[in-house]
Amino acid sequence: MSEEIKKQNAEDYSASNITVLEGLEAVRVRPAMYIGDVNFRGLHHLVYEVVDNSIDEALAGFCTKIYVSINEDNSITVIDNGRGIPVDMHEKEHRSALEVVMTVLHAGGKFDKGSYKVSGGLHGVGVSCVNALSEHMTVEVRRGGKLYRQEYSKGKPLYPVKEVGEAEGSGTMVTFKPDGTIFTITEYDYNTLMDRMRELAYLNKGIELTIEDKRHPEEDGSPLSNRFFSENGLRDFLAHLDENREKLMPEPIYMEGERNGIPIEVALEYNKSFSENIHSYVNNINTHEGGTHLSGFRNGLTRTLKAYADKENLIPFKPKTKEKIEISPDDFREGLTAVISVKVAEPQFEGQTKTKLGNNEVRGAVDKAVSEMMENYLEEHPTEARTIVSKVVLAAEARIAARKARESVQRSTVFSSAGLPGKLADCQDNDPAVCEIYFVEGDSAGGSAKQGRDRKFQAILPLRGKILNVEKASQDRAFDSEEIRNIYTALGVHKGTDDDPKALNLEKLRYHKIIIMTDADVDGAHIDTLMLTFFFRYMPELIENGYVYLATPPLYLVKKGTKRIYCWSEEDRERALVEVGDKGVHVQRYKGLGEMNPEQLWETTMDPENRQLRQVTIENAASTDYIFSMLMGDDVPPRREFIERNATYANIDA
Repeated sequence: MSEEIKKQNAEDYSASNITVLEGLEAVRVRPAMYIGDVNFRGLHHLVYEVVDNSIDEALAGFCTKIYVSINEDNSITVIDNGRGIPVDMHEKEHRSALEVVMTVLHAGGKFDKGSYKVSGGLHGVGVSCVNALSEHMTVEVRRGGKLYRQEYSKGKPLYPVKEVGEAEGSGTMVTFKPDGTIFTITEYDYNTLMDRMRELAYLNKGIELTIEDKRHPEEDGSPLSNRFFSENGLRDFLAHLDENREKLMPEPIYMEGERNGIPIEVALEYNKSFSENIHSYVNNINTHEGGTHLSGFRNGLTRTLKAYADKENLIPFKPKTKEKIEISPDDFREGLTAVISVKVAEPQFEGQTKTKLGNNEVRGAVDKAVSEMMENYLEEHPTEARTIVSKVVLAAEARIAARKARESVQRSTVFSSAGLPGKLADCQDNDPAVCEIYFVEGDSAGGSAKQGRDRKFQAILPLRGKILNVEKASQDRAFDSEEIRNIYTALGVHKGTDDDPKALNLEKLRYHKIIIMTDADVDGAHIDTLMLTFFFRYMPELIENGYVYLATPPLYLVKKGTKRIYCWSEEDRERALVEVGDKGVHVQRYKGLGEMNPEQLWETTMDPENRQLRQVTIENAASTDYIFSMLMGDDVPPRREFIERNATYANIDA
């Protein structure tokens, strides 16, 4: 650009170029800044924001029941029996307080310390943001024996708040329909919302939460529904999480109270599994990145258990030496399931997704609370205490064995081709941002994939059969598995850093798209589940960073003459049959990837222009933990019930 043009542009840039977005316009222009994205997660976040308002009323002691409904048109209704949003005139805004709350960002009772001591909601954008992103919203308030109503379109009031009748009791009803011009999807998932309602019931004992789905009625015509109510809070949550695991103790260890003015609730228990499952919450927000409350919990638990084991001389000596077995902090958490919930008046969130608590004062408060809780329990329950320490010692011995196996994996993870698995067909590009690897079921499909791929950026690693079920295997067994070692080596990563032996070192990750590609049948679904279990338990960082995907091969090929239509669902097949007509039509059902030639596999499943990849995400860590423990654990009845309820492959192999 010439200096003359630069000068002209500088002169033209004036106050007239500055755009001021009024009211809620900013939310509609940049919605992802407020709710994360405009896809699945952001769509469901709208519901959470509205429900959080009702939960705030419950935390303040004014609400006992919350009702959520997915309506026939995919709109949402949330009703509570709280105090009802105030409707009187707002002194500064000169309009109803209800209208202010619904149309002004950062307006509401949660910003007044006298109204709410703590409040939920991750970003604090509140119901006004939901209003801005809805094509239509209706709010009804029951307050002072009267019923008030106001409606909005894309955040703008259609009329002033008006009294429309009389009403008993108090509370608020919000009905909204997400704006289809903003969201890429507008269909709500019942199970996702149900999981959150269950979670909120456990985190806020004594509050009844009901959710209904009016789109899918039961056989008797009534809507699909679930009611959640917990009398025992986190103890009930723990029982749910460990429902499919064999416990080592008859009752959980539990405490509830305040430390340094911070309400703290903790529940934990040990089981015979090999994984650590700790779920932490701040003001009902799942802090999956952890933070000061989690570090305080770990410090208090480890220090107290170690002191008890040393005092009681419960740590054995190494064979043929006079040295005691080295116990690491991780050993105290193998087979541990725990839930920590704290309420913080002014939480400071950090991390990539703003779900890591940064308040330093919380660390010491939780550390002290957990330490006192554990000291009392260990002294009063010596039998269970010895059982816990025995579990810790076994974990230490397995860790030492696993470390040797892991070091062997790390030694083989070198950057020359000689260090890569023999069956890996690597790609030519070295930029991880553009490279992708397919984990393919079997040599036959692997051969087709190798021939059909784009060698520049696509790598193929065939899997030999089904990988180890890590849900039922210790670390040393996992790292002793050739297939699992090959996965680590191909990806270029290894477990264990100086700060965290369980963390995954992502610096040398060789591919930023990790794609699981299996047959569209029962065996393929099983391999998908085994792989996802492995990634969730051993490499959650890959999922959290958005690197893991499932390929979606077509189910059918509809052919008539020279016309070919690939179909990914029964609905696609029906549409294709209508399009080509009935006569002379051949429908081929693909049961395996090996049935497609390389060109077809590329065209349908591997070509970035045409393929359908499903990104793997963790929407609710506690629910995901429960599902994997149920699907891949030893308890058969709940697994059978889940499969019967959710099966999509029932007639595939008929």
